[in-house]
Amino acid sequence: MFIQDGGRVHASSQQRAADQRPYFFLSYAHTPRYGAGGPDPDMWVERLFRDLCGHVMALTDLPAGAPAGFMDREIRSGEGWSERLAEVLATCRVFVPLFSPRYFASEMCGKEWYAFAQREIYHQAKSNRPAEAIVPALWVPVPPEQLPGPAERLQFNHRAFGDRYVTDGLYGLIKLRIFAEEYERAVYELAKRIVSVADTAAMGPSRPLDYRQAPSAFGTQDPAGAPAPGAVRSSGPRPIQVTVAAPTRHDLPPGRDAEYYGDMPQDWNPYYPDAHRPLAYVARDLVRALNYQATVGSFDHDTSPLDSKQPPTRPELLIIDRWALEDEERRERLAAFDAENRPWVSVVVPWNRDDHQSRAAESELSATLEQTLPTKLSQGRAACRAAARGVPSMEAFGQILPQVVEAAAQQYLRHAQVYPPAGGSHTERPRLRGPMAAEYATTHFIPDMLDQAPDAEDTDDSQS
Repeated sequence: MFIQDGGRVHASSQQRAADQRPYFFLSYAHTPRYGAGGPDPDMWVERLFRDLCGHVMALTDLPAGAPAGFMDREIRSGEGWSERLAEVLATCRVFVPLFSPRYFASEMCGKEWYAFAQREIYHQAKSNRPAEAIVPALWVPVPPEQLPGPAERLQFNHRAFGDRYVTDGLYGLIKLRIFAEEYERAVYELAKRIVSVADTAAMGPSRPLDYRQAPSAFGTQDPAGAPAPGAVRSSGPRPIQVTVAAPTRHDLPPGRDAEYYGDMPQDWNPYYPDAHRPLAYVARDLVRALNYQATVGSFDHDTSPLDSKQPPTRPELLIIDRWALEDEERRERLAAFDAENRPWVSVVVPWNRDDHQSRAAESELSATLEQTLPTKLSQGRAACRAAARGVPSMEAFGQILPQVVEAAAQQYLRHAQVYPPAGGSHTERPRLRGPMAAEYATTHFIPDMLDQAPDAEDTDDSQS
C-alpha cells in the first residue's frame, strides 16, 4: 500500500523491493574526444553514475542485481538503441539531466527530456496529482538566462549541495582532488534527493514514446545545429495562445452530460474519466515542455475582432468541442473565423471514444463541424487535417500536438509582420515584428508522429 504524509504519497518498503525499475535515468551530453588517442572524456560521467548507483543501493532495499540507475553506456551491443532508451524513459522513476552548455545544445538530450516530461504530464492528468520527478544536476554550471523554459521552470535549490558545487559543478569537483570532499557531499545529497523524489512522485510506467520521432524540449533548430541566417539565438520560451471553444456546465445543449464540463470553457475535460484535469491545462503543460510560454483563454471571451489583414502576434492552438457548435451564436463566430485566412491557428477537435452520448450523436456532430469549419478541416499538413477531424484519446492528443503546434509556428513565421533593419541597409534580411519573434526563426518541422493519412498530399504551402 501507499503511505500518505501531508498529501505526499510514499511507497512502502515492500513495494520498493518488488519494483525493480531503475531509480533514475542519467541524461547527459556526450563530449567529443579531443585529439587522436586522447582519453574518453565521458569516463567522468560514468564515474558519477557508478557513485550515484552505489549510494542509491545503500539508501534503499533494492535487491542484488536490480538496476539502481541507467545511462546509455548500459545498452548492450546489438540491442536496439532507440527502443532501449524509449523503454527506460517510460519506466524509470526519476529523470536526472546533467546540466552543461553542451546539454542544452543537444537534440538527443532534448528528446529524452520531452519523453519523460510528457510522462509526468500524463501522470498528473490521470491522477490529478502533481508529479515532479525531474532532479537536475550541475555538471558545468549554466547561467540562468541561458536555460530553456523547461529547465528554468524547475524549482530546485542547488545550493543545498554545497557552494562549490554551485560555482564549479560536478565536473570541477570530480577533476580536482582538492574538492574531493565537496564532490562526495554533492553526490550523496543528489542520491538522497533521487530516492526521496522517486518515492514521493510514485510514477508508474507508461507506454514508450517513439524516441526517434520525439520532439526536443529545448525547441528545434537548424539541421546543421546552427541558427537560421540572421536569427538571434535565444533559449527563452516562445509565446503561444491556447484557446478553448466549449460550453460551460451552465449553458450546455439540452440533455448533454455535465460531467465533462466546469464553470469556465477552459474546464472542459473531454477524456473524463481517463483524465481528471481540463484538457486546456494538459495542452498548456505539453507545449511548455516544447519550450513555449502558453496563455490559456476561451473563444467565447475573446473579444478581439477577426481581421485577417492584421499580422499575428503569436501562433495559436484552438481546441474545439463539437457540442459547442450547438449554440448558434458560437457556431456563427466559428464559421466567421474559418472564413478568415488564419493558417497560424491550428485546430484540434478532441473526442472521447468512451463518451457514449457523443458516439450516439456522431453523424450530427460531424456534419455540423464540416459545415462550420470547411477550411480548417482541409487546410495544412496531413497531421493538422487529422487533428481537426478528431483526436480520440489523451495519448493521441499528446502524440499529435507537437506537429500541429509546429505547423502553427511555421505559419506564424510566414505571416508575422516584417520590417527593415535599423540603418536602412539593403543587404540585411528583414526582421520579424512581434513578441520574441527571433526565437521562431530557429523553428523547423518535426517529423510526423501520428499521420492518420501518411500518403495524403501536404497542402501547407497552398493554403497560406
